[in-house]
Amino acid sequence: MSPSLRDTLLDEARHLFMREGIESQSLEQIINALDVSPATFREMFRNKADLVMQVTLYDIERQKREHHELFARVASPVGRLLSLLEMGIRDLRQVTAPSYFPDLVQHYPEAWEAGQQHLNSYSYPQLHGLLNDGVVQKQLRGDINIGLVSKIIIEQLNMMLNEQIFPSSRYNIAEVFRSVYLYYFRGLCTEEGIQAAATYFARM
Repeated sequence: MSPSLRDTLLDEARHLFMREGIESQSLEQIINALDVSPATFREMFRNKADLVMQVTLYDIERQKREHHELFARVASPVGRLLSLLEMGIRDLRQVTAPSYFPDLVQHYPEAWEAGQQHLNSYSYPQLHGLLNDGVVQKQLRGDINIGLVSKIIIEQLNMMLNEQIFPSSRYNIAEVFRSVYLYYFRGLCTEEGIQAAATYFARM
């Protein structure tokens, strides 16, 4: 089966899940929504759990591609950090189904764990490197503990997605994300960093 069709289906499924949730739809409803024959679907995906896992891995690769393109455009460490923040807010605003993250956590633990592993093996080193560059270029405070701050940023994400702390029925996840990270990043910046980031802060 052609990779382009597979990627198209994965992207459509990603948007479908974010819009409608995962558990609210049967596999038959998902296949119908993707406008693909059951036979074609089963050539690519074993079952619903396999689809959810492949969507998760597809989305991780999409993010990596976007980050690569971003870093080619933006040289400033603070600019890169805040551009990553903007991307995160944009992605979370696409999640309109309150059940999306709870569905992942409760019903698809392997896919959720794949996302957690991505945070630890990719996002943490990425943040650590950007924070270090920001300190070296005097855009970020020189007294920050880079390893600890990197860990805090990752754990803040886990906190935001915790239904016990921010139930999706009461809180808009994109607004929580903005409120947590925007002010935290501002506090990490030197005066020079704040000036470099002024346009980002103004539009968030």
